[in-house]
Amino acid sequence: MELIRGLHNLRARHVGNAVTIGNFDGVHCGHQAMLAQLRAEAEVLQVPTLVMCFEPQPQEFFAGDAAPARLMTGRDKLEALAACGVDRVLMVRFNAAFRSYTAQGFIDALLVRALGARHVLVGDDFRFGCDRSGDHELLVQAGSRHDFAVGRMPTVLWQGERVSSTRLRTAVAAADFALAAELAGRPFAVQGHVVHGDKLGRTLGLPTANLLMRRQVLPLRGVFAVEVDVLGQDGLVQTGLPAVANVGSRPTVQGVQARCEVHLLKFSGDLYGRRIRVRFLKKLRDEQRFPSLDALKAAIEADVAAAHHHFAV
Repeated sequence: MELIRGLHNLRARHVGNAVTIGNFDGVHCGHQAMLAQLRAEAEVLQVPTLVMCFEPQPQEFFAGDAAPARLMTGRDKLEALAACGVDRVLMVRFNAAFRSYTAQGFIDALLVRALGARHVLVGDDFRFGCDRSGDHELLVQAGSRHDFAVGRMPTVLWQGERVSSTRLRTAVAAADFALAAELAGRPFAVQGHVVHGDKLGRTLGLPTANLLMRRQVLPLRGVFAVEVDVLGQDGLVQTGLPAVANVGSRPTVQGVQARCEVHLLKFSGDLYGRRIRVRFLKKLRDEQRFPSLDALKAAIEADVAAAHHHFAV
C-alpha cells in the first residue's frame, strides 16, 4: 500500500482512482464492507483504490480536546487499511485552508484534477465542503460532467443498529469487548513500543511494560485483564501472553500523560523498544486515586490476583 502524505505529494501517476473519503477510525465492519465494494468497482475499472482520510480528524480540528477519543493511532489505521486491500491512502492535512474548500471546489480541485477519480463511493450520510452543501446528489451531477461514477454505500447493521465509529467507541468505553469485537471484526487492542517509565512498578515488585499513548486518547480508563502479543519485524514473536493492564493517568502519583501499563503474569525478559499489541478482554475495576503507595500496591496485587483468576494461571 502506498501512503501519500499530503496533497502536495500528489503526482501525475496518482491520477485515475476509485476513491472513498472519511476518517475510518476503527476500520470497523461498516468500513470493511465499503472497502470491499470499492475494491470490486476498482477491479472492473482496472484502477487503484484510494482512501482519502484526514490528520487531524475534522472533529479534532473543530473541537480540540473535546473531540471524541480515537479508537486507533494513525499507524494502526494504516495497517488496518492495508489489510483490507487498499492500494493508496491519501492523508490530507485538515487545516484552515482545506476547511475552506466549497463543495464544488472540493470536487473540481481534488476529485477531478488531483485524483482523476473514476469512481467515488460515499456513505449514505456523507456531506462535504465548508458549507456542508456537498452530498451524494451533487457528486452524481459532477460525475455526469466529468465522467466518474458515484456509488452510495448502504448502512451496515449489527443486531438492528447502525455500525459506526461512535457505536464502537461506546462499546469500548463500556468495556463491552464482545460487542466491540463484533463491530470491528477483531478484538479491541492498542499497539505501541515499550518505553522506559518511572520504574514505580519495579519498586512495588510488579514491573510493567509502558506504552505512551502520545496523540491517542483512549476511550477507556481502568484496570483490565488483557492478552499481549510481542511483535517482530516479520510478524508475531509471542502471542496471547496473559497480563493485567492499567490505562489512565495514574492519579495516585500525580500522573499527567495517559499511558497503558502492562504487567505480564508469566514472562521474563526485556521488552524495552519492542512493539507489543495489548488486547482487552475484561474490565477489573475503574481507575482511582489511593491515599498512599502502600494502598496502591495492595490494589495492584489484588488486580494481579483477579487477572490470575480470570486466566486460571
